[in-house]
Amino acid sequence: MRVLLLGATGFLGRYVADRLLADPAVQLTALGRRDDSDVRFDLSTGSPGALTRFLDAVHPGVVINCAGAIRGGARELTRHNTVATATVCEAMRRSGCNPRLVHVGCAAEYGMSQPGSSTGEDALPRPGGPYGVSKLAATELVLASGLDAIVLRVFSPAGPGTPAGSPLGRLAESMRRAMQQGDIELRLSGLGVQRDFVDVRDVARAVHAASLSAAQGVVNIGTGRAVRLREAVGVLARVAGFAGSVHEVDEPHMGVQAPAYPDGCGLWQQADVRTARDRLGWRPRIGLEESLADIWMEAACRI
Repeated sequence: MRVLLLGATGFLGRYVADRLLADPAVQLTALGRRDDSDVRFDLSTGSPGALTRFLDAVHPGVVINCAGAIRGGARELTRHNTVATATVCEAMRRSGCNPRLVHVGCAAEYGMSQPGSSTGEDALPRPGGPYGVSKLAATELVLASGLDAIVLRVFSPAGPGTPAGSPLGRLAESMRRAMQQGDIELRLSGLGVQRDFVDVRDVARAVHAASLSAAQGVVNIGTGRAVRLREAVGVLARVAGFAGSVHEVDEPHMGVQAPAYPDGCGLWQQADVRTARDRLGWRPRIGLEESLADIWMEAACRI
């Protein structure tokens, strides 16, 4: 099976690439903006015609889109998430190879949800910020494209390679600095937020399963369990061997770390993952403690 992977050098894309390369039946080609890609191509500025010619030359059976941006202004997010996806869809429609599309979306497309609820794929999306809006627009383009396509709405990915600027990455960095400086107290705010953390390696397994399935439409990828950041801090302290105390303060101020979530999803988000189980045969395997231990190992290397 020939697979074209877009965004292979990103946080999710790297693990998707590893998963696909472990499958002897897969012949993988990586396309991206960086020099270490098999083919350099910027989806946000490249033309659909140029991408169509490349598709016809490679003739993949599956195209996996992990490309995009998570930070930046509305214009930049629209260019990298929405316009880039429009280019992919148009190129695939023009191509003669008729490949399947696996598009990686995100839970920020849903926006805020009721505490205690599990968000299913039939929930009405109400994104609360430019990132979620740009990703939702990309999903709508995929669903309206007429292609053989599936969108995986990934909830809060965690594990090795977690960006240092993400909430879990900032928590690990705060703990690293406290231990490096010999502090016996760590002051944090915003720990009441609850998210459905799913390990990035489990996400890669879901992408692999989606590429082999006939399922279409939107499928949530999460664990089905929301975890309070306060609980994640406790697990992180345990795996790090942090002997000090963690104090939560109501509001961030000078000297207080705030692992804020800029995803526009409020205090609570939890996935309903029954569709992934029923249609992809997928279940998460890696627990949050293992994910946090791997995040900590990377942070500890900076001591």
